[in-house]
Amino acid sequence: QVQLVESGGGLVQAGGSLRLSCAASGRTFSNYAMAWFRQAPGQEREVVTAISRLGGSTDYADSVKGRFTISRDKAKSTVYLQMNNLKPDDTAVYYCAAKWRLVGGIVPNNAYDYWGQGTQVTVSS
Repeated sequence: QVQLVESGGGLVQAGGSLRLSCAASGRTFSNYAMAWFRQAPGQEREVVTAISRLGGSTDYADSVKGRFTISRDKAKSTVYLQMNNLKPDDTAVYYCAAKWRLVGGIVPNNAYDYWGQGTQVTVSS
């Protein structure tokens, strides 16, 4: 198993930036594809972005392309979500997710096995 702990959420004004971190522990970090999801009040959870286990592939939801960047640091066993030009619609609880795999590529959204506890991001207008 892998344990995931998110941090970095908070309150920011529209147009501002935040960087979320997700620290993984318990197993070999490079054996896990990672992703960020978010869930706003009254809405379903949606995928924001994903990264392959070695970082060679990334994918983004259309709503965040050009504003958000996912990255991973093998030495720190951490995946990051840099969020720029934040909008009120980005307000949600953000969750880190992991899927164990030994091949590259992006994991289907419904295949993630492990989840963090979430971190709140609130963007004021």
